[in-house]
Amino acid sequence: MCGIAGIMVRRGLAAPDTADLVCMAGALRHRGPDGYGVYADDRCGLAHARLAIIDLTGGHQPLCNEDGTVWITFNGEVFNYPELRTELEASGHIFRTRSDTEVIVHAYEQWGADTWRRLNGQFALAIRDTRDDSLTLVRDRVGIAPLFYAAGTDAVVFGSECKAVFASRRVPARVDPTSLGAVFTMWSVPGPCTVFEGVRCLLPGHAVRFGPDLRARDTAYSTLRIGRRDGAPNTLEVAADELASRLERAVHLRLRADVPVGAYLSGGLDSSLISRLVRRADSSPLQTFSVRFDDPRFDEGGAQRRMAVDLGTTHHEVIATPASVRDALPDAVFHAESPLLRTAPVPMFLLSSLVRGLGMRVVLTGEGADEFLGGYDLFKEDKVRRFWARQPGSTMRAALMSRVHRYVADAAQGSMWQEFFRTGLTETHHPHYSHRLRWENTAWTMRFLSGDVRAALNDDALNDRVAAALPEGWASASPLGRAQHLEIATFMTPYLLAAQGDRAIMAHGVEGRYPYLDPDVVEFCAGLPDRLKMSGLREKITLRAAARRSLPPEVAARRKWPYRAPIAGALFGPAAPDYARELLSSGAMSQNPLIDARPASRLAARAWQASRLGEREEMALVGLLTLQIWSRRFFGSMAAPGRYEQEPLVWVDRRTVAARAK
Repeated sequence: MCGIAGIMVRRGLAAPDTADLVCMAGALRHRGPDGYGVYADDRCGLAHARLAIIDLTGGHQPLCNEDGTVWITFNGEVFNYPELRTELEASGHIFRTRSDTEVIVHAYEQWGADTWRRLNGQFALAIRDTRDDSLTLVRDRVGIAPLFYAAGTDAVVFGSECKAVFASRRVPARVDPTSLGAVFTMWSVPGPCTVFEGVRCLLPGHAVRFGPDLRARDTAYSTLRIGRRDGAPNTLEVAADELASRLERAVHLRLRADVPVGAYLSGGLDSSLISRLVRRADSSPLQTFSVRFDDPRFDEGGAQRRMAVDLGTTHHEVIATPASVRDALPDAVFHAESPLLRTAPVPMFLLSSLVRGLGMRVVLTGEGADEFLGGYDLFKEDKVRRFWARQPGSTMRAALMSRVHRYVADAAQGSMWQEFFRTGLTETHHPHYSHRLRWENTAWTMRFLSGDVRAALNDDALNDRVAAALPEGWASASPLGRAQHLEIATFMTPYLLAAQGDRAIMAHGVEGRYPYLDPDVVEFCAGLPDRLKMSGLREKITLRAAARRSLPPEVAARRKWPYRAPIAGALFGPAAPDYARELLSSGAMSQNPLIDARPASRLAARAWQASRLGEREEMALVGLLTLQIWSRRFFGSMAAPGRYEQEPLVWVDRRTVAARAK
């Protein structure tokens, strides 16, 4: 993974300034610490900050075809590039490098827009085609690699991160109040909107082409469809065989690199199976990495170490203490480019720092299995609540919720939690039924935002934002399929793969690779019948059946451990950091027009006490604190948001590539 950026201007305007392109690359230097390059012609400029993983000496970008008519700046990996290269060479294409980037250029010459369907990878790219005076932006099928753009009448500006867009000096940083409300409701902003007004993210599986007149043509080259396919396995044994085979292939492809590849090891089923498949595919020493916590409520250290011993890896740990979380939170927010309601991205930010500090730059991770194979408790909640809704007065059906959440069975709190899950119980017709209860619970935090923000996110606006991120026909899926679609569009892509994924890991120039999100694995899992994802309230049954063949029984059967990070102990209470006290002071919050300072100050007054805070109060306080951090990092002043301050390009000590086409 690298950092890409660029500008295309309206005809008749001055060409993009290479100094601006250099500043845009500089804003992405954490993503690409190994060098940068820029290209500019009379209408378009491309910039690239490189993380060298394939063809370490020859893969510099931007890169062009033989006659210089097609240029590319590329972020990510195309894992099937050797096979594509062989096919292209047989068609007469001549290659100058060993990089996967050059394969894309020749593939585009050969197949045009059909190229994107042929790529097995995780990527965001921009193609400048001078032959038809166009710029095309493309993003991978599930949105692993980020890509943002702002399109106006005078120019299109794009970048791997919003900070690169702002560094162009053409796009000011302004708040989108509706999207800010979405963060305080769903934890994230479903694409194509972002929390910044006028800045959009390219949807997964989409390509946007800007022609000579800068008009955008947005095309979905790949559409996710969850629901049983013709030819899908009918038995658990056959499904487990096929899933194991596809995962082995996905892991094999993701070991292609000219640098060592490590693995994240959480101690759970998903990452343990990936690490096992890595050991099978490659007998060379494997380094694994884990997050640990000094609080046993969050820690999985025992399971991680047992699995590392079983695999025979060289294992490394980072301990996420309250002190390290509080120290790293401001930087994690800056890289996430959004307020947060949880501190969960911070330990992942710390982990990638450990990986890079040990000289590694590529790791395989286990994200995606829960979303595509029915692994979350949310899917169980939906199933129980729909069953309960058929007989709303049934106490026996209500009691089933204790099989999803053990705390529901607690004598002191059980009735309270049953009433919570009863809210909206019979409204099973609602398209967001599986997620609505959680969103409404989180939206309690909105009361601390300004009236303008609260008014901007009404029910219609929320429904519009969610609908824009979902593929056509998603509502015709089964209840589980609809819940999966919602989880992928509103949580996995915009939050898990972003704040907790790409931004946290690329903050230190480390690339994460995701075998469960391989296109062939995704297609197979999406097409499985529901009963091969969940059986009763047993989750991920096909994956568990496949894992039983190669993992210790206690790992294959281990219940999912929810990943959480310290909040109150790190940021609030008597030992709260000075920056939290200052940012949550009445004076500081009253200066931010996005915050309703009066109720927010009353809540903050409780933050410094030793008493335990409720879950919603913790979310609200983290949201307010990170909103303050985010506002100060991205806006010139609280009252009148200004342009994001550019950062100079100072890290480069390698070859600089610059070209001005004639």
